[in-house]
Parts: sequence; structure tokens; C-alpha cells
Amino acid sequence: MTEARIISIGALDAHPLWDERAAVRTGHATTTLLRTGDMVLLVDPGLPGEVMTARLKDRANLEPSDITHVFLTSFRPDARRALPLFDGAVWWISEAEREAVGLPMIATLQEADEEGDEEIKTVITREITLLQQIKACPDQLAPGIDLFPLPGVTPGLAGLLLPESRHTTLIAGDAIPTYEHLSRGIVPRWAAEPEQAKESFMEGVEIADFIIPGRDNLLINPSRRPF
Repeated sequence: MTEARIISIGALDAHPLWDERAAVRTGHATTTLLRTGDMVLLVDPGLPGEVMTARLKDRANLEPSDITHVFLTSFRPDARRALPLFDGAVWWISEAEREAVGLPMIATLQEADEEGDEEIKTVITREITLLQQIKACPDQLAPGIDLFPLPGVTPGLAGLLLPESRHTTLIAGDAIPTYEHLSRGIVPRWAAEPEQAKESFMEGVEIADFIIPGRDNLLINPSRRPF
């Protein structure tokens, strides 16, 4: 059995379904801890390192060195702020997201090199170096923890499915960001491929009894009866 615990509840910098048009807070992803066997897996460490260290201690009595694996649902910066903190862990992301992010960055780097734009070259080189350290995730991270592709909001966004005998939990990332998005059946307005995002949203709702959204607390699927 996989233990799942919310380490930090995320937030959108501007919540469009609260009629917020500009950033009013620092956005960060919901961070989830999964434990099974010897694996201690952290999903989307979006807070700054110092804050993440404190949250791990407060919520699970863990130090950063206790984390064996990190999984990113996407490569968005606010899902990975504290990633360098876990330099002793294996870092994972979906292969589709890795490729979708990596190829445009290489093209941008080549263009910046041709134009002699040293500032962009420095930024992109740093991002490419980070991405190279993140491995493509297997289809099954561990028994009871399965990769669940949810493309659309980003090209290769993927969640994690935790199937158990009585219920199934989906860590959805930004495929389902908040309670409001789930209850209204709305995908994020910033989705790269809106139609694909809608399909992924529906797949997530169809399969999961419980949903851990990208920017909110654990939710009961409103289409299911409470247990």
C-alpha cells in the first residue's frame, strides 16, 4: 500500500475563477509525498528550498536527504523551485514532457548563439543543464504508483495514479488545478492544447475517486459517491 500525504497545498498566482486578472500571490504547485517500500517520493517541490525543508519537517518529520526520488508533473518553474535541494535523489519527469521542453530550448539556444545574446544563452544553458539531470520516468515508478499521461496544459504533462482495492487516487498536476476547475469542468486557460487538455481532464475524472490537484488540497471526485 502506498502512503500519500500532502506536504504543501499549492496556489495559482492569479486564480481566474476568483476573478483575479493579475498575479496577487506567488504561485506554487501542490507538493505530495508518496512512500512505498524503500521509496520516498516527492511530487512537484514548488516552494523555495528553505520553505520546503520546513514543510517536510512539519508534515512528515523528514529531511531533504531522506527523499529518494522526485517526480515533476511538468517542467513549469513553480513546480520545481526546490529541486536542487534533493541532489541525492533520482529526478523523474515524463519522457513526452522532457522532449517537448528540451527540443525548443535547444533551438532557442542555437538562435541566441547566432545572435550573440549572452543573457539568453546563460538562462537557456542553465535550464538545459537542469533538464539533462532529470530522467525520463518509467511507466511504473513502483508497485502501486503508475505514470498517468495528462497532456494538454503542457505537451507532456503527466500525473501519477495510485490504484488500491477500494479506491483510486490521481495526482493530477495542472491538468486539474483547483476545486473550481474540477467542479465546473474547466481546464486552465493557459493550456497549450485546450482540446487535448479537455480530454485529459475527462480521463482523470473518469478514473479517479480522489484527486490531488495541481494547486489545491485533496478532493473527492464530485461524480463519485463518498465512501
